[in-house]
Amino acid sequence: MNFYRALIPCAVERSDEHMTQRMGVTVSSSSCDIPSNYGPGITCSNTSERLAGPVRERKKLKMAGFATLRKKFIRRRRSSKACDHSRVIRDLISDWTRLEVIALIEEYEALAALKDLSMQAELARPPAATFKQDLSMLYDYKYCTDIDLIYQGVCFPVHRAILSARCPYFRDLLVECPGYEARIRLDLRTPGIDVEMFSSLLRYLYTGDLIPTDGDRDLVFLQRLRDELGTPNSLENDLRYLLETGDYADAALVFTSDNSDFHRPDSGSSEYGFRPKLEFPCHKAILSARSPFFRNLIQRRTRSGEERTERALHIPTRIVLDKSVIPKRYARVLLHAIYLDTVDLSLIRCGSNCDTSARSLHEVEALTHTGRTRPSPLEEAMELYQIGRFLDLDIVAQGCEDLILEWLTIHSLPGVLRWSSQPHGSAWVYRQAKHFLREEFSQISNSPVLHQLEKSHLIDVLQSDFLQASELEVLEAVLKWGEQQLVRRMEDREPNLVSQTAHSVSRKGIKKRDLNDVELREILSELLPHVRMDHVIPTNSEILNQAIRRGLVSTPPSHMIGNDESESLPRVNAWVRTTTNANGLFVRPRLFMPYYEELKALVEDHVIQEMEPIIMRQRSRHIADIPDTLYMVEDKPRSDFHNPSIASIPVPDEATMHAMVKREHKLRSSPSCQRAITLPLSSRHEINLQIRLRVVREFNLPDIVADLLEVTLPIFIP
Repeated sequence: MNFYRALIPCAVERSDEHMTQRMGVTVSSSSCDIPSNYGPGITCSNTSERLAGPVRERKKLKMAGFATLRKKFIRRRRSSKACDHSRVIRDLISDWTRLEVIALIEEYEALAALKDLSMQAELARPPAATFKQDLSMLYDYKYCTDIDLIYQGVCFPVHRAILSARCPYFRDLLVECPGYEARIRLDLRTPGIDVEMFSSLLRYLYTGDLIPTDGDRDLVFLQRLRDELGTPNSLENDLRYLLETGDYADAALVFTSDNSDFHRPDSGSSEYGFRPKLEFPCHKAILSARSPFFRNLIQRRTRSGEERTERALHIPTRIVLDKSVIPKRYARVLLHAIYLDTVDLSLIRCGSNCDTSARSLHEVEALTHTGRTRPSPLEEAMELYQIGRFLDLDIVAQGCEDLILEWLTIHSLPGVLRWSSQPHGSAWVYRQAKHFLREEFSQISNSPVLHQLEKSHLIDVLQSDFLQASELEVLEAVLKWGEQQLVRRMEDREPNLVSQTAHSVSRKGIKKRDLNDVELREILSELLPHVRMDHVIPTNSEILNQAIRRGLVSTPPSHMIGNDESESLPRVNAWVRTTTNANGLFVRPRLFMPYYEELKALVEDHVIQEMEPIIMRQRSRHIADIPDTLYMVEDKPRSDFHNPSIASIPVPDEATMHAMVKREHKLRSSPSCQRAITLPLSSRHEINLQIRLRVVREFNLPDIVADLLEVTLPIFIP
């Protein structure tokens, strides 16, 4: 989990035995740059060092794990903005007590641990099978076998192309027996090779992994076989050979929208081993191993008798694909991924340059309308993802997901969000794009990209506790987005009579005083409730005051309500959870990292005198009287089988449910989960939800099944 630890700074270490240890407060001689009126109980240990300024060692983020996300989500905050945020949060807590500062840090620690689990759930997806795993399944289930090897009276159905490419002995042997479904008896000169060891040898040729059944003894015999059978190359090299040469090909991918164009076999070959224009030679064994779509198609042709006719005519099985559904220019990319587990979009360019005349009318019309010679790499990855899903090629779909995320930038974000949120898009990419939006919201709010975001996407990030922006930046972004939407409405209401010219509204320009605040309030009615007004700091912000004067904010922040004597009480209660804020003044703060890091630095760099007796005395009144989950219960009712959304989903079989429950138990025992549970302000409900979401996503099930897992969990607990 080093990758997630790099994203979320480690919280202050705690112990369950004693309150002072849980606070993580250490006595240090380092200095501080806090004003003298910082607050009671927080003092500087050395005045000269305070004037010199603090010197802090910042831990470097560990760059580990998934390289794509590493580029996107691990970012250094701008020093100027971080400095401003530090000053703002220090000003906020300048009149707080020691206990209130520690309580806010505890709130942030619980959120940081929850964010850790949330990110693990967002990254979860079932791993795509590699060519080694798929070829091992091919050997076990004997799909599309074309020859039988007889060894010591036992029949081994195998595939001619794979054995010929992998082993010189079998290549020479099979040349002498060219017929389909030939039965070949083997007599190996190497003594001591039993049936089980021979099966291990065949599996090694399919997978490249040697798994002896009897330890060192089998290894000795298999090494002796090397002299008789020859030493194979690596599995990847042999698959590349089959792909590039087309040797032993018994199938061909044919791209057409009219089957009558391909009534004759094509001849000749071109560079990279592909036949020009019409066919792309391949091997039925490998297609069947990698794609259920191709496997079912080939088996259906075998049952119908078409394959026997093709065998009699000595022509490969033609798998005809409609160009309007699967453009031919993706053929090289698809085959490269099928054989080598790599999605290489540069092969699209090669295919397009080599054969531009063979494009379908649909492709030509699309390119003509857009005014471009070809789609962007991002658009090609999106289209290829959908093709991978159609052909049941998980390795292609996940490879495209990784490429889309690698090319995700602030400017491409709106398009990626729109595409991935569609039914034909990728739910995994959608989760990563939303995470990117949350992490880069401060920068996005100051760019034109903000106006391209849809309301649903804004609502989603505003509901998050992990949005990386101060509440003032959030309010400002929401207002700017709403004003732009209002300007668009005004343009739509003023039709432009002259074609291809700008609206007069745009030409004149719009000032804020020209905007209808009533209409703007209606546009923002679904967004502003998610802005945590009590956390907008500094409290005298002109942006907040203007929004209140314009009537956009219906309920002012709590610090603007009340008399002078109690002015500071609601301000603190809005940030800190206490037994005295049962009237609803408390609003959970977002985990804004500059605030969190500054507060941790204050605790780490300053001596807090006489903390232990005060905390132990006040904490019992501050937190302990509040039940652990009452203040974190969601408004949504508990799901059950009567929920229509759950009833419409097929229930996983018993074996899958047992596997999911076992996986859930394992995740609960992980260090990140255990740490989250032990924090005082953690929500068991939210932790359980993130664990269940991760489980169902790893099993390639929709998120709604997480509710089903919660309901049925007691049934499957052993």
